[in-house]
Amino acid sequence: MNKTIRKILVVDDDEKASEFLKLELEDYIDNVIVITANSGYEGLSKIMSGDIDLLLTDIAMPDMDGYELFSRTREMNRELPIIMMTGFGYDPNHVVVRSRKGGLQDVIYKPFDTKKLIRMIREKLDSGDSGDEV
Repeated sequence: MNKTIRKILVVDDDEKASEFLKLELEDYIDNVIVITANSGYEGLSKIMSGDIDLLLTDIAMPDMDGYELFSRTREMNRELPIIMMTGFGYDPNHVVVRSRKGGLQDVIYKPFDTKKLIRMIREKLDSGDSGDEV
């Protein structure tokens, strides 16, 4: 039986955080490949390849923040599951809350429980039908 390989893009300007998430996600979620990008522009370039099944992005990045990445991604792909990470905590005026009005459904606040993030990702991947058969 063929397994569907899912591609997760992790975008975070903190290279150590990206690598940690890559290792954790590949260890605890079956049949995934995790690709990392260390800037919003690099992430957008990888999204434009059209070969990503889920985007996990930090919001606070120097060149292009996660909200702009979210907005640009939505212009190209309305269906791609996106989870945003932020260390700002809940604030009703924060861009994360406002972005929910633009279609963002999933936000995880740092520091987060990795198990919770893995559950969120599994739910998102299980609800979609994209991916490559191998």
